[in-house]
Amino acid sequence: MQIEFVASVAVITPRPSESRRLYMDAFGLPLRQLDGEYFASEEVGGCKHFGVWPLEQAAQACFGRTSWPDSVPVPQMSLEFEVADADAVATGAAELRSWGYELLHDARQEPWGQTVARLISPEGAVVGLSCAPSLHE
Repeated sequence: MQIEFVASVAVITPRPSESRRLYMDAFGLPLRQLDGEYFASEEVGGCKHFGVWPLEQAAQACFGRTSWPDSVPVPQMSLEFEVADADAVATGAAELRSWGYELLHDARQEPWGQTVARLISPEGAVVGLSCAPSLHE
């Protein structure tokens, strides 16, 4: 697989308001509300997208439910690597499976147009292969 760049970094938090206080108030990052408790910015230098992702929303994105499964380590961050197109996400997901990695979910298109497949890394992070068309414009 050919990684083009780091597309997204997000902290995953069970206490969104406390995390936003650190990143928005103390650090002064220009995060804005995108979806419910999810705040993010594409204006943080050196990062295409930085977010504060509520654990409930991460669970919904990965498992289709609002609680994180007890059988999977609770992540503290999310990291997404951008590939060329949606087909490359599916190909990369198959390659990861061939290396023995279990995916949280296979390649799928999110409502905002991003195609992503995710797994839990050995460190306990949610790691995605992604193609967000807006990042290729």
